Amino acid sequence: MTEPTLHHVACHDASGGHRMAYWQWGDPRSAHVVLCVHGLTRQGRDFDALTLSLLARAGSDLRVVCPDIVGRGESDWLANPDGYQLPQYAADVIALISQLHSEQAIGTLDYVGTSMGGLIGIALAGSPGVPLPLPIRRLVLNDVGPTLDPAALKRIGAYIGHGGTYETLDSAADALWALSSTFGPHSSAQWLELSRHMVVPAASRTEAGDAKVAGGGDVGPYVLHYDPAIALPLRAMSIEAATQGETVLWALYDAISATTLLTRGAQSDLLGRETASAMTARGPHARLVEFTGVGHAPTFVAADQIAAVASFLID
Repeated sequence: MTEPTLHHVACHDASGGHRMAYWQWGDPRSAHVVLCVHGLTRQGRDFDALTLSLLARAGSDLRVVCPDIVGRGESDWLANPDGYQLPQYAADVIALISQLHSEQAIGTLDYVGTSMGGLIGIALAGSPGVPLPLPIRRLVLNDVGPTLDPAALKRIGAYIGHGGTYETLDSAADALWALSSTFGPHSSAQWLELSRHMVVPAASRTEAGDAKVAGGGDVGPYVLHYDPAIALPLRAMSIEAATQGETVLWALYDAISATTLLTRGAQSDLLGRETASAMTARGPHARLVEFTGVGHAPTFVAADQIAAVASFLID
């Protein structure tokens, strides 16, 4: 399968519920599921290049599932933006895994999480009481850990939700690159492909985020694919809450039993070298792979980045 199929799962929230979209690749009958979860302002199509490589390595016996976390991509927007936080995201991913398991029993569950997606992975893999049908076998944490640099969080919080209107896909890609050059070197074609799913036609979206067009459509002007309100909980976080959250995340990390790979941009400003080193020495004793010339966060488009993850997940 060279293109994914779009599906939805019903999720609960304090305002009555929402739908989370997910992209499914490979054989829907496969018992081996790889779940790939994106970063804060991204969406599930970020993993296209990695997915194609995984499928090539595994043959037909693999399901790769890439959700659009609520408020992003083809998923609904929350009525109450206070819900745009880790507990809601983790609950939604649990609902997704439950639905996948009901459709075809999962025999092997692997997880790849970039930035925010990695924090969700830590919560799921480090909580023994989480109602998963089986434990996560292998966990990839991409440029994220329990301790996050405050200056980097401030940098990210400064631009979230401030996207404008872009007349063409090329102009949208240029604007996104100005914010994302820390992702490391990409060809023009690679960056355009990553940007294609980051926008939707402005005419296709209501203020509530409804009536989105799958895949971004072909006619501008374009706007960013996510609810600007996803920024509000991050901007409202106090130093005390951040410190408490860090303590909780380290406890979750220390409880992880999954075999863990930590990938890091060598110039990352979010995941410091000291934190990455600590993650190799405690908890699941993650194996660390760093990519030179890359900051936050590796996109798994470059061949060496794909190879590191694919060889870890596919025996």
